[in-house]
Amino acid sequence: MAVATRTISCAAPVDLRLTLRPLPSGGGLTMRFAADGVWRTTRTPDGPATLHVSGGGHRVDVEAWGPGAQWAVEHAPGLVGADDTEDGFEARHAVVAELRRRLRGLRVGRSRAVVEALVPTVLEQKVQGVQARRSYTRLVRALGERAPGPVPLLLPPAPADIVSMPYYAFHRMNVERRRAETVRLVARHARRLEETTAMSPDAATRRLRALPGVGAWTAAEVSQVALGDADAVSVGDYHLPHHVAWALAGEARADDARMLELLEPYRGHRGRVIRLLVAGHPGPPRFGPRLPLKTIASH
Repeated sequence: MAVATRTISCAAPVDLRLTLRPLPSGGGLTMRFAADGVWRTTRTPDGPATLHVSGGGHRVDVEAWGPGAQWAVEHAPGLVGADDTEDGFEARHAVVAELRRRLRGLRVGRSRAVVEALVPTVLEQKVQGVQARRSYTRLVRALGERAPGPVPLLLPPAPADIVSMPYYAFHRMNVERRRAETVRLVARHARRLEETTAMSPDAATRRLRALPGVGAWTAAEVSQVALGDADAVSVGDYHLPHHVAWALAGEARADDARMLELLEPYRGHRGRVIRLLVAGHPGPPRFGPRLPLKTIASH
């Protein structure tokens, strides 16, 4: 039996899969999309919790297990974007208007789990996404403990356990020293980083970027999912400028400056537009072969 339950009434329709998809899943070990809803584990200020959210549209049902169940249920409306009103958002391109209509349940939620978002994001710096996700899955397998509740999921790694790992232990996870040290630094400053959930977006970004190894791209990626910043733009992403320019201007290649120029009419909701484009619009044509995956695990 769940420790805590509630039903959330949503002013705007919510599609749970679209809304929760950007959250780290640890290869399905910490978050799982199932026929009966979405299962997610987290470490709350009150302790570990497993959350099950189901339904959608204007009603979302929530169940939670573990010492942090009450906290998780209390903050579930923010997680699923039930309070995301889209105030001031106006579609200025036909493609954005169509995606907004077609993906009307896509909300910008906030997990309030900064370190849980920051660790896998750091692992994604300067490497291909598939490689970073594999590394994070290995980290979860190595350090994640059994989560409370009825499903066999693992908790995200505890900051103290990450700090205790020497950098060379990350090599088995295909993570070189630079990213390993940044992950350990994030874990070491976990309390200060979690405080950003109570800050304004600008102040939160400054706090995140004050940490060595956390730049504009990393801070924006975390702000989108953990802090619910609908305006966060991941400057420095290899693919994103091309995707935005292709969708909004029919240009197959672009840089950050061009992306920001195209997104400027949506200031306040630039991150929301990016979410819509990535979720529902095909990327630009590729030129040349895919880059090979690199490995350092045996070095």
